[in-house]
Amino acid sequence: MLLAAIFGLLLYFFGGLAYLALMLVFFILAVIVTRYGYDVKRDLGLYEHERGWENVLSNGFLPAILAILSPFTGPGPFIASMAAVTADKFASEIGVLEQNPPISLLDLKPAKPGTSGAVSSIGTIASLGGAALIGVGAIYLFHISPSAALVVAIAGLAGSIIDSLFGVLEERGIGTKGTTNFICSLAGAIIGYYWIKI
Repeated sequence: MLLAAIFGLLLYFFGGLAYLALMLVFFILAVIVTRYGYDVKRDLGLYEHERGWENVLSNGFLPAILAILSPFTGPGPFIASMAAVTADKFASEIGVLEQNPPISLLDLKPAKPGTSGAVSSIGTIASLGGAALIGVGAIYLFHISPSAALVVAIAGLAGSIIDSLFGVLEERGIGTKGTTNFICSLAGAIIGYYWIKI
């Protein structure tokens, strides 16, 4: 909670209310999508009812840095970064609810639900939906155009896919969930820097 509060203050001080509000949108969406399908996730042993400092750090550190750099980069990288972590959250939380097992990107074989580096059709669709919600939020908070919001959604989906690719390495003992989440947000930020002009 202390770490989240520090990141929140940094977002507000360097970026302003819109930056803090978009982060709050992410947190609200994350809570909703985490609780969705609670019974199934509980039975699978995949329900994460608590978040540690590592999770807060991996999802909040880069957005805070992007808020500090916003006078030079603009809000595009921050918005796309938030879209990427939201897309990843939606993919992992909703994807595990699909009845068919996910497909591992390591060997293209069925994998256990919740396996890093595995993807499902429902999870991929949910990923795009989560990123699109951030794009819609950015329309109201940052006054971006609908076409820019579409790019935000695509950037979020791309970040989520890159997260899954690095998840393959995570399953092999290279990196952690935290580092994979950071790479996801970084991928979104890079796309946002080059493709979202506000």
